[in-house]
Amino acid sequence: MYPYLRMYKELWKFRNAPPLPILGTHISHHRCWPQDIDPWWELNNGRTLTLYDMGRIPLGERTGLHKLLKTNRWGMTVAGASTRYRRRVRLFARVEMHSRCIGWDARFIYIEQSMWKDGDCTSHVMLRCAITSKAGIVPPAKVLEALGQSAQSPTLPDWVQAWIDADADRPWPPMQD
Repeated sequence: MYPYLRMYKELWKFRNAPPLPILGTHISHHRCWPQDIDPWWELNNGRTLTLYDMGRIPLGERTGLHKLLKTNRWGMTVAGASTRYRRRVRLFARVEMHSRCIGWDARFIYIEQSMWKDGDCTSHVMLRCAITSKAGIVPPAKVLEALGQSAQSPTLPDWVQAWIDADADRPWPPMQD
């Protein structure tokens, strides 16, 4: 089940936090609870992605994106992800999460998130997100203009552009056996 109570707690906790520009970093803290672990008593890889929602949702609130989505009856969806897991997060461990938008192209907004424990990065995710309407994908430039921000994206890091290019070569739909 989706952790709605956690989500509402995060939104409540940051309800008076100062607004962030679209490229600002939201920092939050989270604990690995019994419902988050796998049979090896560590943070489950799927639950890690769900916990990253707990950073992205307040980030969207603080940048004004959520208000804009609601006003325009738009949605936001994850259209792709690349995740690295590097350090174990054990039961009851506390992690610090960093969430930030790093740029956009003609169709997608790219969000980078990482979890840290005792100064070490435990995991890192790069997400490709789309703003959607009944008519399809809303161009990020239109979203940024509506937010009162520059529609010009910073140059995406080379590794992100390489991921975008590699994913464009990936066959879709995938082959069936």
